[in-house]
Amino acid sequence: MQQEQADWQTQGLTLEQAAARSHYRIFGSKPSAYGAGLQGLIESQNWESEADLARAYINWSAYAYTRNAEGKSAPEAFMQRLGSLQVVLQNQDNREHDILDSDDYYQFQGGLTAAARLVSGKTPETYLGDNSRMTQPQVRKLSEEIARVYRSRVVNPKWIAGVMRHGYKGACEMAATLDFLFGYDATTNCVEDFMYQGVADAYLLDEAVQQFLQQNNPRSLRDMSERLLEANQRNLWQQASPEVLDQLRSLVNETEGIVESQHPGS
Repeated sequence: MQQEQADWQTQGLTLEQAAARSHYRIFGSKPSAYGAGLQGLIESQNWESEADLARAYINWSAYAYTRNAEGKSAPEAFMQRLGSLQVVLQNQDNREHDILDSDDYYQFQGGLTAAARLVSGKTPETYLGDNSRMTQPQVRKLSEEIARVYRSRVVNPKWIAGVMRHGYKGACEMAATLDFLFGYDATTNCVEDFMYQGVADAYLLDEAVQQFLQQNNPRSLRDMSERLLEANQRNLWQQASPEVLDQLRSLVNETEGIVESQHPGS
C-alpha cells in the first residue's frame, strides 16, 4: 500500500489523495445505478470486439466504495487493480437458478474477466463457487460449470418440454438461455462449439420444438437463429456446418415475415 501511495504521488496526486486512492479495493456501478453495461451492447449487437465489452465494463464499474468514498469515480485505480487480477470467482448460494438464467452472471463475471484481459494482456482463471449446500461447498472452473448447466438444463429434453408448457414465455426463456450462453462466450471464451450445435439441434432444428416456436413466439425463433448466426460470424462458433447455417438463415427469412405481419416495425 505504501508503494502504491508513492506511485500515485509521482503521478501528481497529493499525499492525502494518494493515500486515499491506495485504499481502494471495492468497486462497482456509480451510486443509484446497477449493471455492468454489457447487456445493451449484446442485445443490440453494437460491439466489434471483446475490447469493446471490456471497456464498457470498466466505464460502468470504476466507482470506488470505502468508508469515505461512496461511489467515487476512480478509473485509474480500478485499472491498476485489473492489471494484477489473477482469479475471477462468481459465488452462487442456491440451486433455484443457474448461471445461464440471468444476464447478471455473464455481465459481472464475464465483464470482469474481459476487462482484466484487456488491461493486463493475460486471461485470469475463472471459477464458480457453488455454496448451495453449505456443508459441502464446491469450486468448479467456469468452463466446467457451463458444461454442467448445458448438459443438465439447456439441452435437457425434460426442461425443454417443461418450458414449452408455458407457451410464449417458455420460448422467451429458451431465447434468453442462448443469449446468456453467447454473452459468456463473448466475454470469457468458455463455450465449446458443440454447445451451439446442440442448441441449434434442440431448439431450432427439432421439428416439434420449431413448430412450437413458430406458433407461440416466432420472434424468439427468429432471434435465436440470428444469435447463432452471429456466433458464427464472430468466430465464437467456428465449426458450424454450411448446411446448418443455411437452415438458420432460412428460419430467419421465414419468421421475419411472420413477425412483421404480427408486429409491424418489429
